[in-house]
Amino acid sequence: MRIILVLEYDGSRYCGWQSQSNGCSIQDVLEIALSTIAKEEIRVVTAGRTDTGVHAFYQVVHFDTFAQRPINAWVRGVNALLPKDIAILWAAETTDKFHARYSALERRYLYLLLNQSVRSGMHSKKVGWFHQPLDLEKMQIAGNILIGEHDFSSFRAAECQAKSPIRTITQLNITRQGNLVIFDLRANAFLQHMVRNIIGCLVYIGKGKYSPDWMHELLESCNRTYAAPTFSPAGLYLAGVMYDPDWRMPKLTEVPVIPILFTTNNHITKEF
Repeated sequence: MRIILVLEYDGSRYCGWQSQSNGCSIQDVLEIALSTIAKEEIRVVTAGRTDTGVHAFYQVVHFDTFAQRPINAWVRGVNALLPKDIAILWAAETTDKFHARYSALERRYLYLLLNQSVRSGMHSKKVGWFHQPLDLEKMQIAGNILIGEHDFSSFRAAECQAKSPIRTITQLNITRQGNLVIFDLRANAFLQHMVRNIIGCLVYIGKGKYSPDWMHELLESCNRTYAAPTFSPAGLYLAGVMYDPDWRMPKLTEVPVIPILFTTNNHITKEF
């Protein structure tokens, strides 16, 4: 039997998604809880690995099990065994044709950047921070250059294991709510550190270090050393994974982003 789960988590105290020998990852914690419910060893497959300190509003995994359990056991039962910063939101039985990673059509990330003169103490692990004024109009012009299919070698981590640097960005919107700048990106897939490297370059443009045309130069160079440093993971959220409607995944409505209040209530509905 194959089970799909949708979960959310605060990645602040974890060493990322992927399992580690010291058990510090979100995958490790989740698999222990699932194995306890199933009374057998469970290994999960995820739609996308998140890095150390990165959060998720809507992460998708699947796993195979011989255990016969009511669906609610994979939600409430597992949640009873998970720490408070990880929660299963939805579960369903599916066929072995579904794959959390390979069936996904698109991923969505949000980056929340606190743009004010002093850093936040209360929310230091939930937002990025930049102290100088930012020109969002120039940043959006630069962001538009990245939309479409490109070689994103200039924005991938040196240790990235993806076979190809070619990705297709379908959306890159930049808005402001008070002192919070919100980056909303969608793509068929993302390379390791790709979003955070893009944010770093957009901030360079927003503060006036480069013109928006610099983004053209970065794309054409295919050279990571020409780009800005990787931005902080604190403000990055996996905000959605999109699949063919036939899989009947729960809808992801717009995640309400309120400056410095991270309220995500009711951002998943039960069904289509």
